[in-house]
Amino acid sequence: MSSTGKNYQPPNKNPAPPESYPEVYLNPPPQPRDKKPGQLSKAQVEQFFRDGYVVVPDFFLPEELQPVRDAVAERVDHLAETLYRAGKITDKHEKAGLFQRLTLLDKEFPGAAIVLVKSRRNMPRAFRDLWSHERLLNAVEQLIGPDIAGHQVWNLRTKTPANEALTVPWHQDNAYLLPECLGTLQPTAWIPLLDTTEWNGCMQVLKGGHRRGVTATHTCCAGGTWYVQVSQEEMEKTLGCDLEKDLVTCEVPYGGVLFLNNCVPHRSLENYSDEIRWSLDLRWQDPNKPSGFWGEKGLVLMRTADDPGYRPRWDEFLQDERPGEDGQDKAELEEDLEPTIQGPWMQLWEIVHHNRHTGALKL
Repeated sequence: MSSTGKNYQPPNKNPAPPESYPEVYLNPPPQPRDKKPGQLSKAQVEQFFRDGYVVVPDFFLPEELQPVRDAVAERVDHLAETLYRAGKITDKHEKAGLFQRLTLLDKEFPGAAIVLVKSRRNMPRAFRDLWSHERLLNAVEQLIGPDIAGHQVWNLRTKTPANEALTVPWHQDNAYLLPECLGTLQPTAWIPLLDTTEWNGCMQVLKGGHRRGVTATHTCCAGGTWYVQVSQEEMEKTLGCDLEKDLVTCEVPYGGVLFLNNCVPHRSLENYSDEIRWSLDLRWQDPNKPSGFWGEKGLVLMRTADDPGYRPRWDEFLQDERPGEDGQDKAELEEDLEPTIQGPWMQLWEIVHHNRHTGALKL
């Protein structure tokens, strides 16, 4: 989990451990009386709260996710055009497919994949439609109740083959947010855009690592990345995890969804295939609880018990997103094409390893 907001006040490093909130992550809300499309089974809801995750292998039909694939292809095309006009590449690799093109761009302009990751322009309608999809919200309602808001942090993930910078280490999502949100359940739907396996970089979860309702001590930054990480020793001591017994490899097919909470430890594996592993992670929470987000951007309300016909007001949520590079001066464009990512989470935890991402951090 990450966010690339720049307007923030740096917090104190290594804050005192907050209270624990095990009940938030262990106790489901009252379940809806009506049966609705997309709802999880009783066993799946129980697993989510017991283990911290659940895989639903056949949630979407492939044709329902095709608009999302198309939108990703458009973002890659936009990146190629931008790099080409900026003189960063000489070949836009227009004949390459969705699962190869960014790899070729990254070879010509190292860091192209990072530039795409950090872009927050023009959230495509296909992403918004997926995030507020009726069946997804019906499942999320079972986890947090009838009032549902989209969290400020959402991510398009690209995992180009053998790229350390895109391999996320062990962490809890709460480690990227202000401690105030520890008492807020924030379910994530991790939605891959192709079949995911251990070979091409699926997710791993330490089941039950959420049960104490605490955030372990993380450090920054892992290898050549912008990610925080938590050590095996810390997970064992603070979270009570057993990496031999609790480790679960979550292979999710195309059309499947991995639901997980914001307190359970998880990571992604290296991609050893010759195709890009694309995925989206989308988050929700009760709109009346703290989100832990850095900055002034608000949640996007998606469903409320008071108004069954409510629809998300996307214009308000997206109003601070820039439409593109039109009107940018050269300095702004160069900053956007700089393959580094920084964020306030870097100053929440001790920086024990410096790299180009921490080097560009503006204090």
